Amino acid sequence: MSFSHEWLAVGAAACWALASLSAAPASAHLGAFAFTRWRMVCAALLLCSVATVQGGWTSLTDPSLGNPWLLLAVSGVIGIFVGDSALFGCMNRLGPRRSGVLFATHALFSVVFAWVFLGETLGGLVALGAITLVGGVMLAIAFGKRADEVHAWEQVKGALWVGVALGLLAALCQSVATLMLKPLMAAGVDPVAASAVRMLAAVAAHWTLRATGADVAKPQNPLTPKVLATVAWNAALAMGLGMTLILAALRGGSAGLVAILSSVMPVLLLPLLWVVYKRQPPFAAWAGAALTVAGGALVLSR
Repeated sequence: MSFSHEWLAVGAAACWALASLSAAPASAHLGAFAFTRWRMVCAALLLCSVATVQGGWTSLTDPSLGNPWLLLAVSGVIGIFVGDSALFGCMNRLGPRRSGVLFATHALFSVVFAWVFLGETLGGLVALGAITLVGGVMLAIAFGKRADEVHAWEQVKGALWVGVALGLLAALCQSVATLMLKPLMAAGVDPVAASAVRMLAAVAAHWTLRATGADVAKPQNPLTPKVLATVAWNAALAMGLGMTLILAALRGGSAGLVAILSSVMPVLLLPLLWVVYKRQPPFAAWAGAALTVAGGALVLSR
């Protein structure tokens, strides 16, 4: 099978799955906004350093691009400041498994938006593979809980509808923020520099909110060195590497397919949750995972 840019989206999903395990306890400790604020600070420092060393900033100076800085900044505020804060707010209420299935709906949003705004269509085996993959993800995660599971991550905290709304908001923001960058990435903008600008915009939005004294932005508990180390590791893996892989995938890949393949994150999370729960996931979860793999194979073999 020849290489395609969509493979990078699978790599991003793997980064997000690994990072989600460390994110859950740290987010619960600090609160959604404080966690994402420090996460973005760490990611911005890393990405700006890499972009400077590699000379990626020069890719943003091409006059034919118009004003890429503004577009990247708006994308960062939508996808990272709003989207990530909503996602971890959802995770704090519903746990990684339920938040995973809600966030996976960003693939469906992206396919519709890519068709409406970018003219992308899926046909033949690719369409069948996309439907199979998304259905597999939903099956694997929706029925991925054992009847006797009592882990804290499986408990619903607060109103269920609030958690669901936050998860869908996160998915919508992820879809919109990613798709709006497709033209820039196709024009050859450096993905690391693009990620850095988005991160800086999100950091600015976070600290502006914090400066207002809003209760939602205040940390629930102090930022300890141990928690900061966890946040920094999570930022490097999920935002530094994961989001950069997504933007790199958009340089030559279909926006809809990139979104679909990145949605396998919850399925990749299954064996990791097995380690945490110390219990094998139920049959339905493995059946969904098998469908996901089959659908992904059809999509990537095009």
